[in-house]
Amino acid sequence: MSSPLTVSRSAAMYVGALLGPGLLMLPGLTASLAGPASVLTWAALLVLSGLLGWVFAALGIHVPSATGVRGYVALGLGRGASAATSWTFLAGIVAGTPIVCLIGGGYVADLAGAGRVTACLIALAIMLAVLAITSRGLRTSSTIQFGLVLLLLAVVAVSVVGGAFAARAEHWTPFAPHGWTAIGTAAAPLMLSFVGWEAAAPLTSRLTDPRHQLPRIVAITLTVTSLLYLSLAAVTVAALGPDAGSSTPVAKLLALAIGPAGVVLAAASAVVLTLGTVNAYLSGAATLAHSLTPRVDHSPDTPPRWLNLAILASGGVLFGLLGAGALELESLVSVPSAMFLVVYLGCTAAAWKLLSGKVRIAAAVAFVLVLAIVAFTATAATPAVAVALLAWLNEHRATRGTRDRSHPRPSARSSADRPARCPAPRT
Repeated sequence: MSSPLTVSRSAAMYVGALLGPGLLMLPGLTASLAGPASVLTWAALLVLSGLLGWVFAALGIHVPSATGVRGYVALGLGRGASAATSWTFLAGIVAGTPIVCLIGGGYVADLAGAGRVTACLIALAIMLAVLAITSRGLRTSSTIQFGLVLLLLAVVAVSVVGGAFAARAEHWTPFAPHGWTAIGTAAAPLMLSFVGWEAAAPLTSRLTDPRHQLPRIVAITLTVTSLLYLSLAAVTVAALGPDAGSSTPVAKLLALAIGPAGVVLAAASAVVLTLGTVNAYLSGAATLAHSLTPRVDHSPDTPPRWLNLAILASGGVLFGLLGAGALELESLVSVPSAMFLVVYLGCTAAAWKLLSGKVRIAAAVAFVLVLAIVAFTATAATPAVAVALLAWLNEHRATRGTRDRSHPRPSARSSADRPARCPAPRT
């Protein structure tokens, strides 16, 4: 039987799922896309994150499900939509884990002045380490996650305080150098830092009193992530100015705070963030993966072997292509992000059917906002749509086959369909 989770451990898992190595890179990327106006993009997505947190908390209370998104969508939209959402989520895990590890590995390699081959090797080491961590089970993972989050808070606090002393008012002008539409353009890649509520959804079944614990967990998670994101985004613009678009903005802020040692600390933070994010996602996905493949006998607290093998295969292909220079990391980041956005579409649509009152309206607003961000992902959403469609068609075919076996049609050659034979005349 799975060990119950406390509020603090659960909040650490949620925070770890939302935060990732993108926190070290995306403030610079969004600043390069939208200038100082990128702060508005962060604020808008924090509003969306709050709506999603509210919706998932309500689903966890009123529709408790150990399988998380699969159970929610099945009850709200049916088995076809549930299969599409579930497999898209797991596809996001398979595609996203190597990419998240590459962000961390690339950050370390850049700071060390090394090339992409070194970045891929570091990413491979990180991925193997986190797979080993999750194989120990949920309890071990939550303990490690709690320590990683505390360390992350300390690192970001040092970055923000150090950068605040170097802030300049002139760095905020012009406020929107690339136009106001750039705020929406920056939202697509930035959404990678705001996916995570769906990964932690299955953890609600590990709570002893979700009705009272979940609101506290969501409040802690939103408070921590809002403070981290907004303060880091604002200080990146205010302190770095023209250098805000750097691929290593946190390293520059830490260097302002504590000197050359800040570069080393930034590299270590990249590894910590990567470990924490992938750890939280794999821990949250374990129950869902087992529910989709019930014949596989393995501990429900650990990801099934087939999922780990799929991640390793995906990582091997991506690391090889990136190391050879056939692909660029920036072109891949939005692919898993789009998959998680499709998951949010399914969950918010299901919440509209299952919930009532103000949270039902929140689900509708979140659905529209997520759909708008999906539009900015362009062709990156194609793999997500393909996975969802294939999963839906497969479930529809399986359901129809089950129905046909339960209610077989009369055979064309049965006696009921053959005309009655007239008796032979007597002679």
